[in-house]
Amino acid sequence: MIRLIASDLDGTLLQNGAQVLSPEIFKLIPALKKKGIHFIAASGRQYANLRRLFAPLQDEISYIAENGSLCVHEGKVVSSGQIDRGLANEIILDARHQPDCSLLYSSPKKCYVEKGNDRLYDHIKNHVRYDVEMVEDLTTLDALCLKVAICNFDGAHLSFDYFRGKYKDRIKIVTSGNIWFDFIAPNADKGMGLKAIAAHLGVLPDECMTFGDQYNDIEMLSFTPHSYAMANCAEGVERYAAHQTETVEEQLRMLL
Repeated sequence: MIRLIASDLDGTLLQNGAQVLSPEIFKLIPALKKKGIHFIAASGRQYANLRRLFAPLQDEISYIAENGSLCVHEGKVVSSGQIDRGLANEIILDARHQPDCSLLYSSPKKCYVEKGNDRLYDHIKNHVRYDVEMVEDLTTLDALCLKVAICNFDGAHLSFDYFRGKYKDRIKIVTSGNIWFDFIAPNADKGMGLKAIAAHLGVLPDECMTFGDQYNDIEMLSFTPHSYAMANCAEGVERYAAHQTETVEEQLRMLL
């Protein structure tokens, strides 16, 4: 019996660059709730942005935000993580000198972009619709670091290998989309977030169902035998899931 569903957003519930959820989701989630199945939005996105995306149901679901660095159930933080500021600053300084790399710094209340990265600021504020602020120098920012993410508009793969090669022994780095890769806080990933919320609700792993498409989803997919990688997932992600599917909605319908 499924009691808990956790789904990624970008590339999973939001496909082909969509920034608005399908109307069907807002019908399926309440229908699932009536059957005793709770829904979690699990994303690398910020908490405030996720609440906006699910606005009609924002108080009816739980959240695994910032790749598990901020997990919220009924308005209360269930688990969290942070990146050491010394390491975050080292990555920031490094990103400034790498071609076509723009850095996003995430804190609990908002995210930050350094002045000069106008394209990224516009993308985050007006396309993705984050709560974002532009600052002079991210290394002097007085804000907890939940996540560091690097954007390369020409493709994450062009920059990923450099950072992975340099930092893989100090912090986990995963692709989170075609143009993004994320530095994951220690002891905080989507799988750990799901484990924390499931334990809080008294739900077992085999009572969960998960959906994802990128390498920041693999711990969540591995958490339960009822896991689905998207048909168009990043190469290799399907190895961590029990099944594949074209859409999340088609699997949710089968539970009703």
